[in-house]
Amino acid sequence: MANESRSLSGGTIRSYAAVGDSFTEGVGDPGPDGSFVGWADRLAVLLDDRVPEDTFQYANLAVRGKLIDQIVEHQLPKALELAPDLVSLVAGGNDIIRPGTDPDDVAERFEKAVARLSEAAGTVLVATGFDTRDVAVLKHLRGKIATYNMHVRAIADRYGCPVLDLWSLRSVQDRRAWDDDRLHLSPEGHTRVALRAGQVLGVDVPADPEQAWPPLPPRGTFEVRRDDIHWAREFLVPWIGRRLRGESSGDRVEAKGILDPHAIKAHLESAS
Repeated sequence: MANESRSLSGGTIRSYAAVGDSFTEGVGDPGPDGSFVGWADRLAVLLDDRVPEDTFQYANLAVRGKLIDQIVEHQLPKALELAPDLVSLVAGGNDIIRPGTDPDDVAERFEKAVARLSEAAGTVLVATGFDTRDVAVLKHLRGKIATYNMHVRAIADRYGCPVLDLWSLRSVQDRRAWDDDRLHLSPEGHTRVALRAGQVLGVDVPADPEQAWPPLPPRGTFEVRRDDIHWAREFLVPWIGRRLRGESSGDRVEAKGILDPHAIKAHLESAS
C-alpha cells in the first residue's frame, strides 16, 4: 500500500487501513451476505470514488471486542507493514467501559500507538467516544469517556491527526442510529459516521451526516418498558455473562483484511 504521497494536503488518498474494534469492524451493519460493512468500509468507498479506477487499496484489520493492547499487538504490525496514506485508529473504548480502568493509562497506551503509526502512515485519523448520556448500561461512564476524549484530542494536536468527533455528532443521539443491542451503530448510524469522517478528511460527501431524521410517532410507557425488558433479556444479560466469564465477542473472529471497495459498493447498492 505504500505511496509517495504522505499528506492530506495533496488532496489524494490512495490507500487506507482501518484499525480498531467492533465499531470499525462494522458490527450492527450487516451486508447482504451476513458479513458486516460499517463506517470504515463505507468511508473506503467514498475515498475510492475520488481516484482512478482500480488504484485504491483498502484493508480493514479491526476485530470486535479487542482491547487496546490486543489491537497494538495484532493489528498495528499489519498496518505498519502496509504503510498506507491513511490509517484510522479507533481504540480504547472496550478498555474504558471495564470496571477499574484508568482513562489516563489507556490514553498513554493509545498515544504510543499513534506515535508508531505516524511514522509509517501519511495521516492517522483518530476518533472520540460517543456521548453515552442516553445509553442505559454506559451512561454512568459518561465522565470517564469525556476524560478519555480530552486525551484523544490532545494526542491528535501533538501528532497532527484529524479527529472524527463522535461525541458532537448529534444525529447519532437518535435511537434509530443504533442497533437493537444499543451498543453498536445501525446501518444508518454507520453511514452517518462515514459521511462525517469524509468531511473531516476534506472529502465532498453525498449527504449531510446531521440531516434530520423523519419524525417518529410517540411511544407510550408500556411500549418503552416492553422494549427495555426485551433488550435486557436478549442483549444485556449475555453481555454481562461474557464479562463474568472473561470472554470476548471477538475470540474466534478473524479480521476482514484486504477488501475490494468496488465489491463493498456493490453490496451496499444491492441492499438499498
